[in-house]
Amino acid sequence: MPYKAESLGGLKSLEDIEDVISKAIKKVGGRKENDLCKYLPMSTGGYMHHFTLRKMKLKQPSELGTLIEKFIINASKPSIIPPKQRAARGSRKRKDQITFTKTQLDRLLNMAKISGDKEMVSVLSPKKSLATCKRELIQAIRQGVADQVLWNTFTEITQAQSAALTSIEYLFNR
Repeated sequence: MPYKAESLGGLKSLEDIEDVISKAIKKVGGRKENDLCKYLPMSTGGYMHHFTLRKMKLKQPSELGTLIEKFIINASKPSIIPPKQRAARGSRKRKDQITFTKTQLDRLLNMAKISGDKEMVSVLSPKKSLATCKRELIQAIRQGVADQVLWNTFTEITQAQSAALTSIEYLFNR
């Protein structure tokens, strides 16, 4: 015998709501409570989250019973509610930020080198490790070439490393 909507307003105990839930699970052919969620619409769109179902079961059993009655038990054929529309992945990315391919960056770097803009060269140049910088500096010295940009990069890297070591030592000596 199906429940009447009026009778659900007076749900007194957890056993009453459990009985309604078990009848609804049988009707939809589910195995557990969470299978009912996709049949229960929400005012914000989409179907009910399983956390909401559990919360309502404990705090608002009569409202949950009414929803289950209306959308599952009394419905001739309960229908699955489509999920709520969500923002696409990557939708929080900034739209005004320009991204360059590797070849475009190489071309920009070449243009900066040709124009002699040292600041742009340092910004666009790929970051080198200390070992790579040392190796290139030694090669330049062996070839008799004084590369000021390479020397500046080497000094920046070594200064950054010594500052990092100093701050680590400070933290350990506190």
